[in-house]
Amino acid sequence: MITAQATLTAAARIQPVIRTTPTDYSRALSELTGCHVWLKLEHLQHTGSFKLRGAANKLLSLSAEERARGVITASNGNHGIAVCYAARQLGVPVRVFMRNGVPELRVALIRALGGEPVFFGDDSLKAEMQARTVAGQRGQVFISPYNDAEVIAGQGTIGVELAEQLETLDAVFVAVGGGGLIAGIATYLKEVRPKVKIVGCWPENSPVLYECLKAGRIFDVPELPTLSDSTAGGVEPDALTFEPCQRLLDEHVLVSEDEIKHAMRLVLEKERWVIEGAAGVAVAALLKSAERFRGQHVVAVLCGRNIAAERLRELW
Repeated sequence: MITAQATLTAAARIQPVIRTTPTDYSRALSELTGCHVWLKLEHLQHTGSFKLRGAANKLLSLSAEERARGVITASNGNHGIAVCYAARQLGVPVRVFMRNGVPELRVALIRALGGEPVFFGDDSLKAEMQARTVAGQRGQVFISPYNDAEVIAGQGTIGVELAEQLETLDAVFVAVGGGGLIAGIATYLKEVRPKVKIVGCWPENSPVLYECLKAGRIFDVPELPTLSDSTAGGVEPDALTFEPCQRLLDEHVLVSEDEIKHAMRLVLEKERWVIEGAAGVAVAALLKSAERFRGQHVVAVLCGRNIAAERLRELW
């Protein structure tokens, strides 16, 4: 079960491994939108993304015997980097399955952290299913990027920090891939701040979970290339994130690639932060929805910064 209490337990468990990230007021974005805009600076996390929270919570929940056998995961980059970082602290061997064509920056980071990259096919979901198969054959724990209660609880610790850091909080904008981040945040915040609006944010080119939620079932959704590569890819048929996202998300916003680029440029120019495409999705959705939240206290979660230099140059 994904519960607020599990999230509080995760917050205490992972504290020695993760960084408590600031939530900063953005004067520039507040003046531009007419909202009181806060940015959750999760791109300052040790591995450059929020994924460390879930990875650390899952690894710390394993037995000594399970850790000794090593773990397997699947990731386009950020989750794999996070698992490798946390595993290195605990001396746990890691194999990371990923699709072909993942940016070399992320592959290099995984190798630098002691992980073993394994490339399989051209689709993230297929690489993930292969990783699960191999983990079962080898008797190793598979650490899902999102489809795991301990991982979701770990991601939800961002909600714990937001509740502690902000006295007034009306809405939180979160980029959505498999749904682990937003499901975790929503589960906690809806318990302690039930009036907070949880806004799911998707690139128009890859609205996989959005289309599944609309249809009321999980199915294959066609995708196009997107700057938000961290949120791209299919959703597992039994995804634990589906039910809480159905129940707890208040609004859904889709943004274009141009809107994502504009948001990323704006954060760089006004705040001097380099963010990756998924973080740009949350900011772009906030900008697109600003009129509905005028005068309210809103947060955009800057979920990561791991963007290759050549992708950054595409913004201009």
